[in-house]
Amino acid sequence: MVIRNSVSAGHRAGLYTAIGVGSAIFLHVTYSLLGIGLIIQQSLVLFSILKVVGALYLTWIAIQCLRSKAGGIHVETENGGRQSGFAAYRLGFLTNTLNPKATLFFVSLFSVIISPGTPIAIQTAYGVYMAVATGLWFMAVAVFFTLPQIRRGFNRFGYWLDRLMGGVLLLLAGQLLFSTVSGDGGEALNPGQD
Repeated sequence: MVIRNSVSAGHRAGLYTAIGVGSAIFLHVTYSLLGIGLIIQQSLVLFSILKVVGALYLTWIAIQCLRSKAGGIHVETENGGRQSGFAAYRLGFLTNTLNPKATLFFVSLFSVIISPGTPIAIQTAYGVYMAVATGLWFMAVAVFFTLPQIRRGFNRFGYWLDRLMGGVLLLLAGQLLFSTVSGDGGEALNPGQD
């Protein structure tokens, strides 16, 4: 959506869309952290199941990234179409908020980095970092995709970045599965609590 808005409605609309996407991350982070914290408190078994499901989801995303091919980005341009800043922001926010893949991604990701002993301040810092980093990333995407030479180059070589991300996601999935199998992260819970 950020690329589409940047190409079709210009630099400004792309930036507002990116800010909307980034700010929606706060919503995903909040329910992910609250939900994972509740599951950790209630049941180690449920938390382990969540970690396995998260690892499988990260593996699926990684495989999609690793299968990326050259020339995979095609954006249709639309002529005209001035869009207000609020409309562009709302589009980015709603796109990210209503994306079920974002929900699964953040629950999976926070299953990797949150343990029973993780302080709330650190959890909050993770969430703020994810929102700011996502917003900045998509703002950079908005700026770059308004430059024709960048768009052509990304279309030609961007699949290597997808493949690199696929490798990173496979490592995260492996870490998540390993921590589930080894029981890492569950020692602070009461052993009789299932």
